[in-house]
Amino acid sequence: MIARVLNQRISGQLNQGKAILIFGPRQTGKTTLLHQILDEEPDVMWLNGDEADVKQIFENASSIRLKAVFGTNKIIVLDEAQRIENIGISLKLITDQLKDVQLIATGSSAFELANRIQEPLTGRKWEYFLYPLSFGEMVAHHGLLQEKRMIPHRLVFGCYPEIVNNPGKEKEILKQLTDSFLYKDILMIEGLKKPSKLIHLLQALAFQIGNEVSYNELGRTIGLDNQTVERYIELLEKTYVIFRVGALSRNLRKELKRGRKIYFYDNGVRNALMAQFGPIELRPDKGALWENYLMAERRKYIEYKGLWVNSYFWRTQDQQEIDYIEEQDGNFLACEFKWNPDARARFPKTFANAYPASVFNVITPRNVDDFLADV
Repeated sequence: MIARVLNQRISGQLNQGKAILIFGPRQTGKTTLLHQILDEEPDVMWLNGDEADVKQIFENASSIRLKAVFGTNKIIVLDEAQRIENIGISLKLITDQLKDVQLIATGSSAFELANRIQEPLTGRKWEYFLYPLSFGEMVAHHGLLQEKRMIPHRLVFGCYPEIVNNPGKEKEILKQLTDSFLYKDILMIEGLKKPSKLIHLLQALAFQIGNEVSYNELGRTIGLDNQTVERYIELLEKTYVIFRVGALSRNLRKELKRGRKIYFYDNGVRNALMAQFGPIELRPDKGALWENYLMAERRKYIEYKGLWVNSYFWRTQDQQEIDYIEEQDGNFLACEFKWNPDARARFPKTFANAYPASVFNVITPRNVDDFLADV
């Protein structure tokens, strides 16, 4: 079920002279994806950056030593590459000096891995991102009707592979997920001075999905200065817990210039932070959960389709707003998200007049497949 589109795209890039990098949160199936691609390939070596002897090999690397370690293997897979100091230099050595070796590296923290490889691997890499399971993938696996019936469940427990594959154990698995990749991985990152503040920040963000976020207000709430709040949010974004969406501002004097919203990559992680797993029908935050779900799922759709688009929300100083704006080739798709299929939405005439080529849609559970899947 995992990322069939990525499977095809990565398979097509094998042995093309560039490293292949796969980013994404822990336990989204990066290793499973690579096994799907490579299990029929001969001469594959699997290494893990969490293991001490692997770290030692790469931290003191030379092309001669690496060639001896790899032996006759033609494909080298390095999981959790961000754990290794100076990994970018080693990856560059392999790509430049060992021309008959295809290097594939995975990382669950762009904060660490990207910072260490961007300069050394400039022009020498393909990058891909693996998310929790997408609406489109699950539609392809068990059908549109069944997945639409599961949406209330997804809004509460999310779409991590282990959650989807183990019904009845969602709360237990989410606790393990947040304890392992969320707290453990993030709090291990060097330079984090106040881990309790980071946890409080996460919880504050969990309560604000769908709303504009003020770093000033967050700082006052949890007792941090603006710069630290922004740094922690960047850290959470680089470790694939949250993502930011900015405000569209082009033509109008009253459009917000610097607004931002923050969403979670997975609803289940958001709800685990709040310890709230009540059924969607009884929840006062159902509208926010629907918005977060659609924003995350649309992000997956865009990535897997290879679309080149910009994503925004829109709001003016007099509180006219649109939940989601997508810009592609100068054209705008404007969407309102409504959990109630019978709810009506009015799109502001101000926006329509300022951006006359826009298409307006209301996304509800009835037509969600038009927004998230090609069916």
